[in-house]
Amino acid sequence: MALIALGVTGGIGAYKAVEVARGLQKRGHDVVAVMTRSARRFVGELTFEAITRRPVITDQFSRGMNAEIEHIALATDMALLLVVPATANVIGKFANGIADDFLSSLYLATRAPVLMAPAMNTNMLEHEAVRRNVAALSARGVRFVDPGQGYLACGWIGKGRLAEPEEIVEAAGLVLQPRGSLLGRLVVVTAGPTYEDIDAVRYVGNRSSGKMGYAIASEAARRGARVVLVSGPSHLAPPSGVEVVRVRSAREMQAAVQQHSVDSDIVVMAAAVADYTPDRGPAAGKIEKTDAPMDLRLVRTPDILAELGRLRSTAGKSVPILVGFAAESGDPVPRGRDKLLSKQADFIVANDISRGDAGFEADANAVTIISKDGEEAVALAPKTEIAARILDRAEARLEISRRTLSPEP
Repeated sequence: MALIALGVTGGIGAYKAVEVARGLQKRGHDVVAVMTRSARRFVGELTFEAITRRPVITDQFSRGMNAEIEHIALATDMALLLVVPATANVIGKFANGIADDFLSSLYLATRAPVLMAPAMNTNMLEHEAVRRNVAALSARGVRFVDPGQGYLACGWIGKGRLAEPEEIVEAAGLVLQPRGSLLGRLVVVTAGPTYEDIDAVRYVGNRSSGKMGYAIASEAARRGARVVLVSGPSHLAPPSGVEVVRVRSAREMQAAVQQHSVDSDIVVMAAAVADYTPDRGPAAGKIEKTDAPMDLRLVRTPDILAELGRLRSTAGKSVPILVGFAAESGDPVPRGRDKLLSKQADFIVANDISRGDAGFEADANAVTIISKDGEEAVALAPKTEIAARILDRAEARLEISRRTLSPEP
């Protein structure tokens, strides 16, 4: 289900991290162990390798071509950093930005949630320095599994004993549980261009990079939605937690959208679908060039958004919420208004592609979100911010539709 980095540090509770790893695996998670030098004094690497079926990461400077960036790769891929046990030393490192081993470097490099299970002597746990470090990490969003009361390795009886493995596994499950305003919703997003093949070498296409659609898909996933991203040819990395369906032509995109939008709540057609395609499809092999002109007859491709609007209207439904785009030269608003009506969409996001600082291939855009209720101009902003504004509007319309279908008594 998720890739979890299990940080194991130098405390007697390290042996319980083995049970934590096993418990996470029983819940379907993939675990990679990251052991500090001190941790290996308490439990062997081979134990974790046998359980996780992955090499244990122990050395920030292990030899190999990509060893020096391994913590960056793991930081990007993992869904949770779980530290068991979390000693006073590692808590202090995390709190103060010290990165002198693989685990502390991993903490600084990741944007995944962090969960720590402290275990130490009672006096250490209550020391002002440790309490201050815990408070600093909590303020940054780090979560903790409180230690329990009981016999400690030092012979004392008090608070500081590592929480039981089952409790730690349960806490990890709660952190990984999806949250957000679109939890339980299905959002279908199209992105990128389509390529309409002329022959085995040439095609009709456009300059769309897919950045806008990918930003929308990423934002929808962050809000807890199940997201299907129907992507034309693009060099962008797929957003985390998103199901990607790769297509090439308008016909392929149409088929994918038809398949996945049946039970969807929101469909965002951000792709720049080619308007025309060769009337007889691609030629076999490569068309050899000659000195004579080449005639190429093009016919219209399917209008996917208009088809969705027509189907929704025929069924008498208000969902899925339909969002289309109007990329125009010059003032895009008049054309956007026309598209809103002709395609029976809920929103049209209109933008001027003649601007040099926005639109195709750029990281920013300036748009006008058009609906039957009016127009909202969004000044030049990162496409991630534009994505959030679009989904805010779509969510609000979805909530209105829900209330209309299920009026409260």
